Amino acid sequence: MSAPIIETEEWKSSNYDMVIDVRSPSEFEDDHIPGAINMPVLSDSERADVGKVYKQKSTFLARKKGAAFVARNIADHLQEKLQGIGPDFTPLIHCWRGGQRSKAFAQICSEVGWKSYILKGGYKSYRRAVLQGLEGVSDTLMFIVIAGRTGSGKTDILNELKHEGAQVLDLEGLAVHRGSLLGGIENRMQPGQRLFESNLYADLLKFNLGKPIYVESESSRIGNIQLPKDVWKKIVAAPMISIITPSTTRATYLLSEYKHLMIDLSALNNLVSGMTQRHGHARTSVWRDLIKAKDWQNLAENLLNTHYDPAYDKSIFRHNRRLLAEIRQKDCGIRNVKATVTQILNIARG
Repeated sequence: MSAPIIETEEWKSSNYDMVIDVRSPSEFEDDHIPGAINMPVLSDSERADVGKVYKQKSTFLARKKGAAFVARNIADHLQEKLQGIGPDFTPLIHCWRGGQRSKAFAQICSEVGWKSYILKGGYKSYRRAVLQGLEGVSDTLMFIVIAGRTGSGKTDILNELKHEGAQVLDLEGLAVHRGSLLGGIENRMQPGQRLFESNLYADLLKFNLGKPIYVESESSRIGNIQLPKDVWKKIVAAPMISIITPSTTRATYLLSEYKHLMIDLSALNNLVSGMTQRHGHARTSVWRDLIKAKDWQNLAENLLNTHYDPAYDKSIFRHNRRLLAEIRQKDCGIRNVKATVTQILNIARG
């Protein structure tokens, strides 16, 4: 006996046993509801094939061809990803606009006996909700910015804060980028802008907005990702705790974090070439010589002292955040990171 199909505007994955996104793989990769499972009723090549028939032959033949693809693909999903699902399954199913693709999938699920929900307006309605949510939630966010010159171990500090039960927004983790010119993470691609915003909004929804949220001092752009303007404005206006660490130990820390750059020198050389106009040939020649000599410690210290630290100081001065405290850290070892986190939590409580 068929189970009901219910149209809904509620998209949060926690309300359903599974969110099934029936759009094509490329649509899903561009953005999707966090936690959703992609079960395309048309692959990218199949969509292109149906479109070609539609343009060159007729609407009828395109629909007939598309229906055959859809039927086979739904059957495959039932026999594979949905094979072990019991009778009480309640999925949310959606496509781009809540049209034929999601309705076809939901109809089959209903015939199986599953109570299925269709997202009204499909992905487009979800996307509008994310944009409106990012704008609205920014008014209620209480950030505390963890600041410090490059190499101060801010990411490790945030991880330890999270371990201690504090609320942490890991923007670099969401953006899959460390934020600097050489901040790309080895063997990982950054998400697209829309997927980043989806994951950011999902994280914000988990927070208790009556408690502080710790976030690293960032620019408005992390690699190819642009922070939403309302969230960025809230971060700029937030108070900060500044971590002060000697440049020598910061350089050592950076060498441990960017080991891959010492194997493939192309990124380092490209970075130095790009700095010639700003720092001049004399300075960049020194850096090239250090790279050639593989004098990594001196290279890191030199880059910190002449490029990264002045840029950071200028940024901090420009934002003029309220300073809650300065914490001096001997190095970025775990013992000092734990001590720094204890001080941060005491400051927040006091």
